[in-house]
Formats: sequence, C-alpha cells, structure tokens
Amino acid sequence: MAGKLTNKYGSISIDESVIETIAGLAAIESYGLVGMSNRNATDGLVELLKKDHVKKGVKVFTDDDRIIVDLYIVVQFGTKISVVADNVIEKVKYNIESMTGLKVEKVNINIQGVRVQK
Repeated sequence: MAGKLTNKYGSISIDESVIETIAGLAAIESYGLVGMSNRNATDGLVELLKKDHVKKGVKVFTDDDRIIVDLYIVVQFGTKISVVADNVIEKVKYNIESMTGLKVEKVNINIQGVRVQK
C-alpha cells in the first residue's frame, strides 16, 4: 500500500519503495553505521549490502498518512549502539517527513551485527 497525502488540490500517492530508498540513504549517512544488511538473515550470516541496494535492508509499512519503518543495520565496533540507533532513527524520521510530508509513526532498528570498519 502506498503512503497517501491529501490536500485541497487533490491526493498524492508515494510508493513504499520510494520511502524505503529515502530511509536507506538517510540511514547510511549516520555516524557509527557500517552498512545495511539483508532483512532476511535467517541462517545467522549477515551480508553487508552495497550502497545501491540499501532499500533491501529496509521494510516500510504504510497506513494512509502514517509510516512504520524497520531497518536492518550493521554498526561499527567501538560505538555505543544506543547512540547509533538514536541517530539513525532521528535522521530517517526527519528525512522521510521533510521529503514526503507523511508522518513517521515508528522507526524500528534491528542490529544484525557489529563490524570493524576498515
């Protein structure tokens, strides 16, 4: 389901894949983040995604004008995970809300691993 904005001029539908791309690119810019990981790392192996595949580490749920975002990330060793998560949440929420005009209800962070950045 697409995010939907309605005003006096009509309505705007924003596809979930657009919101996933915005969230992924915003998350990658955050301090302490090594990268995004695949959201279906069921076998315990975490694969870092390249910059052009960041939306594979994001899942967006929309309900008219409200958005819930799930992020699957890998953090840098030596950083405080709670601080990194807070930074990612704030940056993703701000970017989505300022670019789309939709309200982000919740951003869930799933830490898939910790890596030493080279």
